[in-house]
Amino acid sequence: MSTWISRRDLLQLTLGGAAFAAAVKRTQGADLPPWGPGIKISLQIPGDFTDEDLTFATQMGVEYVSIPTRGGTFETFASHKKRVEDAGLKIGNIGNSSVHNMPEVTLGLAGRDAKIEEYKQYIRDLGKAGIHYTTYAHMGNGIWSSERETTRGGASARAFHQEDAKGYWIGEVFEGPLTHGRKFSQEELWENFEYFIKQVVPVAEEAGVRIGIHPDDPPVPELGGVPRNMFGTFDGYVKAFEIANSPNVGICLCCGTWMEGGAHTGKNVLDAVREFAKMDKLWKIHFRNVSGPIPDFVETYVDDGYTDMKQLMRTLVDVDFRGILIADHVPTMVGDRKTGWAFSIGYIRALYDMAKEERGRA
Repeated sequence: MSTWISRRDLLQLTLGGAAFAAAVKRTQGADLPPWGPGIKISLQIPGDFTDEDLTFATQMGVEYVSIPTRGGTFETFASHKKRVEDAGLKIGNIGNSSVHNMPEVTLGLAGRDAKIEEYKQYIRDLGKAGIHYTTYAHMGNGIWSSERETTRGGASARAFHQEDAKGYWIGEVFEGPLTHGRKFSQEELWENFEYFIKQVVPVAEEAGVRIGIHPDDPPVPELGGVPRNMFGTFDGYVKAFEIANSPNVGICLCCGTWMEGGAHTGKNVLDAVREFAKMDKLWKIHFRNVSGPIPDFVETYVDDGYTDMKQLMRTLVDVDFRGILIADHVPTMVGDRKTGWAFSIGYIRALYDMAKEERGRA
């Protein structure tokens, strides 16, 4: 007769009933709802969205919207949710730019603990409002870009050239050679990430909120004295998941940013999708394309970059991705500001229909 005892059985014998139940609840994630079937194609709408924005989303045929805020509260989130649901739509996620990129946290600056407390309250408010996903970025000096350029047909688009780029985030500009007066090491940033995530994980698990970590944009080794590739490599994400040790921490795979990294990421975007899906860590997709990998790129139309987006959508369907998918950083077309979003969402919906039909025939 075998005397082998499972880790679960040993835990129950050691802790007893109530303590065991609490331990199991924590390791599984408290009240973390499963994703329903299918990809949740979501339209980004402004934080001060109007009824017309909701009508536009409905006319586009999407079921979900994603909304940015800056310092939003439970009352803000609950109000947004009611308006969206009254329009027959659902919320994919509500962001908060005040705690999305936090130099205080990433670089260990003055005010770090106050920002962490602000972030924890944001997570609690999301969970209370019944919103179960948010994106976090561990970038210390913004998203770096050069002057805008043009892509197909003269459409205005974000560009990046390493020799003249600057960092931007909610009205602040970060310029080299040292954006914060000195060089920071990757070891410091990892220590700061651990300090942050270890405090946040219990709150996210209690609130039932998933945190998807966005890749460094762009994922170059260093900008302005700050390492920028911790979350620009596959191995970096594996390390982060090990540190967090939580079912509530995964990835927001910004495919455009991953493509910016090219071979430096360690896996192409298709393989990254497969591997993160195997881990059950793939929760949100930014479905966009770029002209080429660093050190130079332009964010072009979804059908006009160096990655075959048909293959990307097929891969998402193959792995049964059930999270949120948005169009992102859309080139500015002539006419109404919504034109580019309409093109991108229409293209995405067509690819999704194609991939599902092909999968059904396989």
